[in-house]
Amino acid sequence: MREVDGPQCRPGEALIQVMLAGICGTDRQILKGYSGFRGIPGHEFVGRVVKCDDAGWIGKRVVGEINVTCRACEWCRRGLGRHCPRRTVMGIINRPGAFADFVALPTFNLHEVPPDVPNEAAAFTEPLAAACEILEQMPIPHGTPVAVLGDGRLGLLVAQVLQYAKAEVTVIGRHDDKLGLASKWGINIIHAERRSIPARSFTIVVEATGSPRGLEQALRIVAPRGTVVMKSTFHQPARFDTARLVVDEINLLGSRCGNFTQALELLGSGNIRVLELISKIFPLDAGVEAFEHMSRTPCLKVLLAPGASETLAALPL
Repeated sequence: MREVDGPQCRPGEALIQVMLAGICGTDRQILKGYSGFRGIPGHEFVGRVVKCDDAGWIGKRVVGEINVTCRACEWCRRGLGRHCPRRTVMGIINRPGAFADFVALPTFNLHEVPPDVPNEAAAFTEPLAAACEILEQMPIPHGTPVAVLGDGRLGLLVAQVLQYAKAEVTVIGRHDDKLGLASKWGINIIHAERRSIPARSFTIVVEATGSPRGLEQALRIVAPRGTVVMKSTFHQPARFDTARLVVDEINLLGSRCGNFTQALELLGSGNIRVLELISKIFPLDAGVEAFEHMSRTPCLKVLLAPGASETLAALPL
């Protein structure tokens, strides 16, 4: 942790006071070298606009899309700015992130948070949008057998979104407490260390383990002509037998960012449970301790709270 100059608010941008920011698996992979990023990490946040040349934004509670794009290239004109070749990505590629008191983003990236969505829930907007992206990328008929491989933060969000879409969802993991949440929500569970997982048994497998080994596991349990959706990002390369893709005619689908408007609507509706995923809230000046806590504890979501007292201990929810 260190003191740095605050971000400069350029024309068309808003200066946002960060209220809560979430630590995710990508942030932890960045510490291992993923994306080669150097700077302030963090891309899941909720904050309040304190400065903007468009006065209509000042005082509003907002979340922000993480890809800052040129808005002029072919990808941007197609509404796929996340693939803009000139983009920066907050806390990941050439742009300071949200693990700070303030962050700056173009107003084009901002979404106002509805009054009925608390800050703790709003901090999940970015990962929930990423979970929703699967529904944008492929049709999932009602009752489709879907396995979510991984019982972490993203896996439990994906499982809820697919359950909401009427798929027959099974979460496969190794942690009793995390699987217990899924079971309480009416989602099928398999403890991977206590029960064998039938091979070639799921039409769709969403890989959300955060491990390079997850792809190999997903290919083992997906049915012929099924689809494996890759959600994990990690620094190490994933190795797998490509013959499985060919012989069983498997579709391999990468899936990343998603629709913030849809995510905020789901949070406002109460159909997606996120507050139960919060394990602890740390003040920002205990950010290093927060990362260490996640490394030694099988917790779910850890949030950072800028502006909290320096003497504040880690807060249980």
